[in-house]
Amino acid sequence: MRIWIVAVGILTAVLLSACATTSKQPPSDTATDTPAEVNTQLGIAYMRKGMYEASLEKFKKALAQNPRLPIAHASIAVLYEQLGEIELADKHYIKAYQLNPNDSLILNNYGQYLCRIGQLEEADRMFTKALQDPLYGSPETILTNAGLCAAKRPDAELAEKYFRQALQKNPRFQPALRHMVRNSFAQQHYLATRAYLQRLQELTPLTAEFLWIGVRTEVELGDRNASSSYAMLLKNGFPESEQAQALIEWERAQRGH
Repeated sequence: MRIWIVAVGILTAVLLSACATTSKQPPSDTATDTPAEVNTQLGIAYMRKGMYEASLEKFKKALAQNPRLPIAHASIAVLYEQLGEIELADKHYIKAYQLNPNDSLILNNYGQYLCRIGQLEEADRMFTKALQDPLYGSPETILTNAGLCAAKRPDAELAEKYFRQALQKNPRFQPALRHMVRNSFAQQHYLATRAYLQRLQELTPLTAEFLWIGVRTEVELGDRNASSSYAMLLKNGFPESEQAQALIEWERAQRGH
């Protein structure tokens, strides 16, 4: 059985990376692939490279060959949304769901789309249903998407629940860690913020956003050395960032007292 993943970047205030579509397995040229499946794979490959015109051509060809192929509908929906063709995207997201309403990959992507257009409760229902699949390879992704959508309600408690569950599934999942840092800091849970920042820093260099959170967190916790360390990393690594400018203004204000 072929397993496909269609992943679309969030196109809202919680913008993630660029829209992409991937599969767990490389494209196959065996006789078991139907022509529609082959064209869908080609369309996915073209879309990942930003070759949207070629991608659209392949998806349309795939759907002409097999109008009931869910992955073709799901993939062209991602592309149409990326191109700003929302009505067409909506049509194909719905069709993919209607053709395979129990597929966790389609449910996850349809849930993300519903979240982006503001149908937040329906989106949560899709994520919940997707999580019922015990064979899905990365439930932390679904849980993080559900957390992002909960944060849009806004429901900070539900969002935190989902992010925690994502980290239980995969303690090294960086998107969930980043959001736990933001959520903990926003709720003034500074010890938790420190802990999640440290976990994130063990996995990847911190961006200006998280270094600035680190500065303010350690100020609140009274650790001058840790705060100064974050400040130095922010100034040296991201001198032109808005966070570095905010730090400089904050330091001036502190000297003025």
